Amino acid sequence: MSEAGGALGCGSPVPQRAPWNLVAAATALYLVSATSVWTAGATPMNREEKQKLGNQVLEMFDHAYGNYMEHAYPADELMPLTCRGRVRGQEPSRGDVDDALGKFSLTLIDSLDTLVVLNKTKEFEDAVRKVLRDVNLDNDVVVSVFETNIRVLGGLLGGHSLAIMLKEKGEYMQWYKDELLQMAKQLGYKLLPAFNTTSGLPYPRINLKFGIRKPEARTGTETDTCTACAGTLILEFAALSRFTGATIFEEYARKALDFLWEKRQRSSNLVGVTINIHTGDWVRKDSGVGAGIDSYYEYLLKAYVLLGDDSFLERFNTHYDAIMRYISQPPLLLDVHIHKPMLNARTWMDALLAFFPGLQVLKGDIRPAIETHEMLYQVIKKHNFLPEAFTTDFRVHWAQHPLRPEFAESTYFLYKATGDPYYLEVGKTLIENLNKYARVPCGFAAMKDVRTGSHEDRMDSFFLAEMFKYLYLLFADKEDIIFDIEDYIFTTEAHLLPLWLSTTNQRVSKKNTTSEYTELDDSNFDWTCPNTQILFPNDPLYAQSIREPLKNVVDKSCPRGIIRVREESFRSGAKPPLRARDFMATNPEHLEILKKMGVSLIHLKDGRVQLVQHAIQAASSIDAEDGLRFMQEMIELSSQQQKEQQLPPRAVQIVSHPFFGRVVLTAGPAQFGLDLSKHKETRGFVASSKPYNGCSELTNPEAVMGKIALIQRGQCMFAEKARNIQNAGAIGGIVIDDNEGSSSDTAPLFQMAGDGKDTDDIKIPMLFLFSKEGSIILDAIREYEEVEVLLSDKAKDRDPEMENEEQPSSENDSQNQSAEQIISISQAVDLVDQEAPEESSLSSHSDSSPADTDNAASISPAEQTLNPMENQEPTSLDGECTDLDNQPQEQSETEEDSNPNVSWGKKVQPIDSILADWNEDIEAFEMMEKDEL
Repeated sequence: MSEAGGALGCGSPVPQRAPWNLVAAATALYLVSATSVWTAGATPMNREEKQKLGNQVLEMFDHAYGNYMEHAYPADELMPLTCRGRVRGQEPSRGDVDDALGKFSLTLIDSLDTLVVLNKTKEFEDAVRKVLRDVNLDNDVVVSVFETNIRVLGGLLGGHSLAIMLKEKGEYMQWYKDELLQMAKQLGYKLLPAFNTTSGLPYPRINLKFGIRKPEARTGTETDTCTACAGTLILEFAALSRFTGATIFEEYARKALDFLWEKRQRSSNLVGVTINIHTGDWVRKDSGVGAGIDSYYEYLLKAYVLLGDDSFLERFNTHYDAIMRYISQPPLLLDVHIHKPMLNARTWMDALLAFFPGLQVLKGDIRPAIETHEMLYQVIKKHNFLPEAFTTDFRVHWAQHPLRPEFAESTYFLYKATGDPYYLEVGKTLIENLNKYARVPCGFAAMKDVRTGSHEDRMDSFFLAEMFKYLYLLFADKEDIIFDIEDYIFTTEAHLLPLWLSTTNQRVSKKNTTSEYTELDDSNFDWTCPNTQILFPNDPLYAQSIREPLKNVVDKSCPRGIIRVREESFRSGAKPPLRARDFMATNPEHLEILKKMGVSLIHLKDGRVQLVQHAIQAASSIDAEDGLRFMQEMIELSSQQQKEQQLPPRAVQIVSHPFFGRVVLTAGPAQFGLDLSKHKETRGFVASSKPYNGCSELTNPEAVMGKIALIQRGQCMFAEKARNIQNAGAIGGIVIDDNEGSSSDTAPLFQMAGDGKDTDDIKIPMLFLFSKEGSIILDAIREYEEVEVLLSDKAKDRDPEMENEEQPSSENDSQNQSAEQIISISQAVDLVDQEAPEESSLSSHSDSSPADTDNAASISPAEQTLNPMENQEPTSLDGECTDLDNQPQEQSETEEDSNPNVSWGKKVQPIDSILADWNEDIEAFEMMEKDEL
């Protein structure tokens, strides 16, 4: 996601050039002053330090881009752990994530305008020549319409925009004759068949060569798409129409937006996550600002900025009012049900919502932007990166982090709006964390697990398209950039489109007369230009005063107190709803509350208790909603406690030259041997055992004596292998999968079990690596002979003395923190909900957001049962704040039990099957209260 670099000036709906420091319009869009207003609580950063950090960003980009060009090009993306390109069909499928890959040198196209922003004009000219010479857009491959639009079409248009700018300056690109634009037009026509639906919403995927529905196309049977997928087309398609004069592209994108607007839920003015492209029915009826919807809202506001059509602003304002009424629960942004917006749809947030504070800056609503951004920053300081999803009490829900740029984007725009040097320090932290934890010899690797610090062999194209662009602009002064960034608007992929397109090849747009806009609270839109005094009262500590209460929100405060209780309850003085973690089965008051919520407590003969909810027995629909929420929380609490008893993933970190701890591999633990979470890590050189399967007495004990033995899976029990290498004098063991090509990227981790006998005699640590991760160590042995690794429960700090010999000087400053400091930052251990799917990583921006289990089913009233729950002492459901640092870690991926009952402390029913049923009660509420359309 991204914001407008340029924006409208006061009262000028279609400017040819507009200064970014005035975000306003005749319809009273909020204003943001970009003058240097900074809080006295932050120390200004001098020009020299900003230049130093800017140069560090340039060096980091060179490291990522250079390794892509050297090891991966012309492949779509770089695999930084194995130093090779990712080619569709040649690597194990990652599901929907791979739909961004079309064998069209994705990373190169996505990086084009970044090269110009970073003042690498010669490299840009060379890159354009390579694109024109090598890229083929006619491949027989099925790609995501959404990803291809924002990354490839947007990349070509952004490259064209800056190519013609450089040509006008007279030094570079003098040979250029709109070749990138012609490629963009070719691609645009290839995407148009996707819009061949009765609704005008595009199919989610298309074959670049064969289009839709043809037998050879292998696509066109889909019925659903995400709201963002259909609603994030207007900037690129309109720009393509304005550049070429071919109006068809803008018309198709507008039709899709019009249809989504018509299908909004009229009483809440919210939209769902996924929609049927043929009928227009909402498939997933939860609504938020994260995955699946995010850039739909972004493009409504930016379409107004770029195209000057008032209807887009009116739609955005209507949606924004609903977001702030229902979804915004400062500092949280929680999904709700579109028909019951006071009912939270889930108890966790995804990382993609980090773009929203930046969008609020463009909107001019600074206070909630500061609040949400600060909350996200506190999560980052706890885990070094923003997990793909985290709960309302800031525990890890999905542990991956694919180097997403949304938080850096919001940081940049908050700095532009406030001039507060605090945000420069935030950017400095991002740079340090990327170098410290994500940098590897062949680029930057995504985090497989932010808790352990393990890596994934992945460097997405958006990392180069967005992250380095925002970080460089954060520290750059105006004279550091060779063109005026305020003449352009950023797309959701941070590609640059010139604002002068608003008056070029302009089609006549008719105001949408098919629906009426909701009457809004005028006070929400009454700020006018300029509004510096409103945004920043005569108090230099204004922004700091907003951030200060949130400084300890992650670690020290009771997070549940943050969650909104419905406004009517506050006004009437009623008590907040009963939370599952506060519930005591022996408390008469709690039992009375359960009865009011329609929840019955049944004592079983074996001493356990059973919770059953009948929505129709609740005192009111509000109490029934509270009951649903209570049952959901009880299921999740049960799931978490059950999983706390499981072993978490471990880390194998290569610490010898030239890796110096930069490569961290995700490893499975063993149910026997030394427990790395309770004892100091094991460090040593590795050696292959003979026989390699380790199933008999080793014939090379001298080779493994005092080392960590490498053994192959298969032919005998894991415990037998461990005993054989231990008897040979090994200090640890790594079992490498014998299934060639297996990887933790595509397969769930598991624990190595014992042999059914007493395994107390095994004293050494044992870890398991899939074939792909194991081959990284084996390849290192072949190349460097002596390879030293660290076996631990989580990645440790790099070796600064050895690494400084290799690192460029601009990076040294971010590498020289002590191990004690690093461990203290990453010490937090969190829980991943059992409902997380095996492939739980969100695709780039919105396209493959995981299905939300809360909305997996429809529809007839049914009773909800939480089956047998042990009768616990009150302390087992303690409502006090828990010290997360002392919580045990959990396994990232576990097998779900097939038992249909949920037993407290015993077997847990798969949470998705239970949560799916709750949608039935939600639908029942809708029918009872008749608030459907």
